[in-house]
Amino acid sequence: MQSKKVLVITYYWPPAGGPGVQRWLKFVKYLPDFNIIPIVYCPENPSYPIIDESLIDEVSNDIEVIKKTIREPYGLARIFSKKSANKISSGIIPRVKKQSFIEKLLLYVRGNYFIPDARKNWINPSVKFLTKYLTESGINTIVTTGPPHSLHLIGLNIKNAIGVKWIADFRDPWTTIGYHKELKLTPRAERKHRTLESQVLNSADEIIVTSNNTKTGFSSKTSQPITVITNGYDRHNVTNDQKDENFTFSHIGSLLSERNPQVLWEVISEIISENDDFAEKFQLNLIGVVSEEVLQSIKDHQLDNYLNVVGYVEHKEALAYQMKSQVLLLIEIDSEDTKTIIPGKVFEYLISETPILAVGPSDSDVEKIIKSTNTGYYFTYDAKANLKTQILSLFADYNSQNIEVNAVGIAQYSRKALTEKLSKIINRV
Repeated sequence: MQSKKVLVITYYWPPAGGPGVQRWLKFVKYLPDFNIIPIVYCPENPSYPIIDESLIDEVSNDIEVIKKTIREPYGLARIFSKKSANKISSGIIPRVKKQSFIEKLLLYVRGNYFIPDARKNWINPSVKFLTKYLTESGINTIVTTGPPHSLHLIGLNIKNAIGVKWIADFRDPWTTIGYHKELKLTPRAERKHRTLESQVLNSADEIIVTSNNTKTGFSSKTSQPITVITNGYDRHNVTNDQKDENFTFSHIGSLLSERNPQVLWEVISEIISENDDFAEKFQLNLIGVVSEEVLQSIKDHQLDNYLNVVGYVEHKEALAYQMKSQVLLLIEIDSEDTKTIIPGKVFEYLISETPILAVGPSDSDVEKIIKSTNTGYYFTYDAKANLKTQILSLFADYNSQNIEVNAVGIAQYSRKALTEKLSKIINRV
C-alpha cells in the first residue's frame, strides 16, 4: 500500500515550548506508523513566548520541515513596553482594573487591527508559496492547527485556490475562548471574527476538536463532520524512585490572571492555621508562568512562606516534578467558556501515578476525564467544605505513606492511539 502524504501547517514547532507544540509534535512522530508521511510547514523566525530546546531531539531526521519567514508585531510592541508585549504574547492578560494604559492600548490594537490574531501577516505569503508547492508536489491533503487561527485562514485560501482536502484542527475554540472577550473588540471586529470562524467551519472537509464541549459548540455553527481527538500522553523514561519528603502540591503550566483559585488558597490557609503538622510539611510548587495577580493572591492568604516558584522549565524537568510530587494541582477558570478546555498536562498527569486535585467549572470535560479514569478529585469553586475534607484526607494518606492512584481506562489517551484515530480521518478525506 502506497503511503499518503499530508502537509501539516502549524505555528508552534520545536524549539517552541509549552503545550501548544506537543500535540502535532506527537502526531507527526506516529503518523508514519500508519502509512502516512507528514510534511511540516512552520515559521522560520517566530516570536515564541517559551523556548524548550530539548524538544528538538524529538523531531525525527526523516521528517521534512519547510520554514518560511513570518512578520509579527511583537517586536514593534516591545518598543513601547517589552514587559507588556511579552505578557500578552504569552497569554497573560491582566485584570481590567490593573491594566496599564500601554496594556489597554496593546490589547485594543491586537483585537481590532490583527484579526484573527497577530500572525495574520503570514497568511498571504504562505498561501502564495504553498499553492505552488502543493501543485508541484502532488500533495492533496492539508491540516491546519490553531490557535493562532490565522493558520486556518491559510487553509481556507488554499482550498479556495486549488481545491485540496482540508482538515482544520482546533486545539482551542475561536470566538468562545476565555480571552476573546478581553481583547476590547469593537462590534465590527467582533462580527469579522465570527464571519471568519463561520467560513472556516463551513469550508473545511473535516473538523477536529479537543473536547466534547467544543464539538457541541461548533455543531450549532456547521454541519461539517466534527471529531473529538483529545490531547494525550506519551510514555517517557523519566523515573522517580522517591516522592518528595514534604507534602508537595505542584501545579505544572501557566497560572494566568483569571486562573486564580481563591477558594483553594483560602482552604490551605485555614488548614495551616489549624494543623501544625500540616503547616510544617506543606509546600506549594508552581512550575510555569505565573501572573502577578496570582502571586499576590497567594501572599494575601499568608502562603508565601510555603511557596516555591520554579518558573518555566524544559519538558523533561516538568515531568520529573510531576513524578515526585505528592499531589498535582489542576486549575481552570470558573467560567462557562472554559468547560471546553482540557489542558495538555491532564494526560501526562494521568500516568504520573500521583493524585490530581482539580478546581474548575461544573460539568467540564476535565471533570469527566478525571472521574472516568479514577485519577483524582474534582471540585467546583463553591465546594469549599468538600475541598478541605479531601485535602485533609490526602494529608492523612501522606502521613501513613498510602497515597496511591488506581487509574483505569487511560490507554485510549496514548499519543499513538490518538494518532491512529487521526490517520483514519486523513485517509477518508
